[in-house]
Amino acid sequence: MTEPDNPTEYTLAQLGWSPFFVRQIDPEALDHAEPARVLATHRDALEVVGEGYAMRVPPLVPRADETEAATVGDFVLVDRQAGRATTLVPRKSLFKRGAKRGESKVQLIAANVDTLFIVTGCDRDFNPARIERYLALAREADVTPVVVLTKADLAEDVHEFIDMAARLMPGLMVEALDAREQAAVEPLRTWCGAGQTVALLGSSGVGKSTLVNSLTRRQDQEIGGTRKGDGKGRHTTTARAMIPLDDGGWLIDTPGMRELRLADMEAGLADVFADVEEIASQCRFSDCKHETEPGCAVRTAIEDGSLDEAKLQRYLKLKAEEFHASASIAQRRSRAKGFGKMAKRVQAVRNKRNYFED
Repeated sequence: MTEPDNPTEYTLAQLGWSPFFVRQIDPEALDHAEPARVLATHRDALEVVGEGYAMRVPPLVPRADETEAATVGDFVLVDRQAGRATTLVPRKSLFKRGAKRGESKVQLIAANVDTLFIVTGCDRDFNPARIERYLALAREADVTPVVVLTKADLAEDVHEFIDMAARLMPGLMVEALDAREQAAVEPLRTWCGAGQTVALLGSSGVGKSTLVNSLTRRQDQEIGGTRKGDGKGRHTTTARAMIPLDDGGWLIDTPGMRELRLADMEAGLADVFADVEEIASQCRFSDCKHETEPGCAVRTAIEDGSLDEAKLQRYLKLKAEEFHASASIAQRRSRAKGFGKMAKRVQAVRNKRNYFED
């Protein structure tokens, strides 16, 4: 993590604290604890910065749900005398991804982000399906997405990439640039003002670390090349951390994620594929699969060219994935709830037995 020159000089406002967070907490809680922001997470500690102090504290232990753990960008209340975080302040946004295969926990990515830079290259890395996944993630969290097209200097026709990206979602903002040039990234500073937090997502090798160096006007991030043969990048960012920007904002860099599983993203998908869902609402049957059913408005739109077949297939694939992941989460929560009830019954029996034995 890049350490601030003097982290104890930050005010809460500079850390991103706002009236939103003040409304989330009981004023009496501030009698014994102070707000601090999580700048980095480790297996055994959180690096936090508050107004006039910076320290490491043990991680918060979730009581019932893994989302109760603290992640990068979170605000927590810290008891400085005891040297621990006492409370997770309710978030205004949270990025998370579904559990990896073979794992049961949802993975937290970042919290309290205002803008998401979705970074992709003007080359073989450009993948509409992947960008749509990131867009759904941003819209579900109610975060503003901006597609940042890197390697614009290498594209024969950069406007073709800009147009392809802009068509993915109505009103989507797209910026094309050469990430190595500080002057080229100036348009991105609109979202990097005082107290604002931006996050970067994108696969390895698209120039995220180079972009971080240009935005921070430093060379702290190691830059890796791409593998020969497939053009895929090597991982250079290995941990999530908040990096201070000269403009007064904060940047959260994330490791390249080759797999982003959707979970609880129904609203986000509805935003990204609003045009598909609007057409689908006109189908004769509410459970239309958009295949051979009579009165299918979606098939009609594809036939007359007003809807792209490839986009429909990406939509159906993501909807199926989201449904499966969300169902799995619900099943895990149901099993956990059932286990909790069983544990209470067992404890009640034990208490009753101890009562009569005494």
